[in-house]
Amino acid sequence: MRIFAVVAALIVALSSTAAPAIAGEAAAKTRVIVLGVDHGTQLVSRNDQPGMLAAFLDRVRPDAICIERPPEQAARGDYYEYTYEVQGIILPYAERTHTALCPIDWMPPVEDQKLGFGLDLDTPLELRRPNGFQGFLSFPEASAIQRDFFAADDPANLARVVQWAATPAPAASQDLPRRLYLYRTFMQAQRIRAAAAARPGKTVLVVIGYFHKPDIEANLAKDPAIDLVQPSSLGRPDPAAVAAATTTEQLAAILAFNLLGVQADSGNVDWAWVADVLAQMEQRQPGPATSLLRIRYDLLTGKIDPAKAARRYAALAADTPDDARFAWTGVEDKSRVDSFFDPFGNLSVRQRALVEQARCLFAQGQIRSGDALIETVARTLPKRQAFQLTGYAARLHPKKD
Repeated sequence: MRIFAVVAALIVALSSTAAPAIAGEAAAKTRVIVLGVDHGTQLVSRNDQPGMLAAFLDRVRPDAICIERPPEQAARGDYYEYTYEVQGIILPYAERTHTALCPIDWMPPVEDQKLGFGLDLDTPLELRRPNGFQGFLSFPEASAIQRDFFAADDPANLARVVQWAATPAPAASQDLPRRLYLYRTFMQAQRIRAAAAARPGKTVLVVIGYFHKPDIEANLAKDPAIDLVQPSSLGRPDPAAVAAATTTEQLAAILAFNLLGVQADSGNVDWAWVADVLAQMEQRQPGPATSLLRIRYDLLTGKIDPAKAARRYAALAADTPDDARFAWTGVEDKSRVDSFFDPFGNLSVRQRALVEQARCLFAQGQIRSGDALIETVARTLPKRQAFQLTGYAARLHPKKD
């Protein structure tokens, strides 16, 4: 019992000395802005698009940006695959503006993950599942393509998270996810607190999964050295600012996610927005990659049938050099053939054209011809990628009744 008394005394002591006893304390408060995001929805929602965050960064001009990754992994350039807002928007901004980055996530050691969940949470399966846990990322819910940039500022959108965090599981043995969430967000808050303490009187922007926002803010709310500011109070970037902040690579990411990834299979796509983005891409960066995206768009929207698409893919493959690549793929592990949203994300444009041709042949019942094309591509790949390619391609075969 003595150890618990010591810990309790330590907590009381730390709490009583948390406020810095310095003159002009109020003037030295650090402005902390917690922007809750839904990882990846920037690529499916016009109202939450990459240029919106990019323009918001230009508006806020933070002195430091806290990102969702443990410091140890971030130090070697290792990020979560699905945090598009980090790799696709924040890292380029920070490099261009020389803004400090503060990785503030915490995750349990791998051995603890295996003990608690029976697996390493950070390592994908050799063949990812089509969707869901350990599967490719997609957003089949209609609400995803309507998500607003400031959605996490509305308490109603966070009510379910708050209730879940406050409600223990029926059995203690099933309560690890909630307990881990609370500890994780506490540690995130502590790292944010440290980043803020190092920058008195300045602005720290935290960009993090929306489900962490309420508990982080609860942990920081009574810190006298921190002034919590809601992102929406700073105003929404106007369409001109969003357009000016949007890069060609971000346009490529929107198109790849909606046209080449498993999102297309969900049917939950803002086709009018994708058409807009594709038209911009054709102006900014015409070439084999954009031509492939156009074929895929025309097929998915019913402008052409699989037979015509197959002929166009074949002609594109014949005219495309082997080294032509897509402007953005989302691939983190280059030893794999996939990305976090696309089974064939790490292929060249020519290789992808052949795979898409095979997909069209499968749709017409020409299984052998399609398999032959897949084998042609597999022979050009390292052993691991070839295994993954053939495994994913088998999923394109028509389902038997």
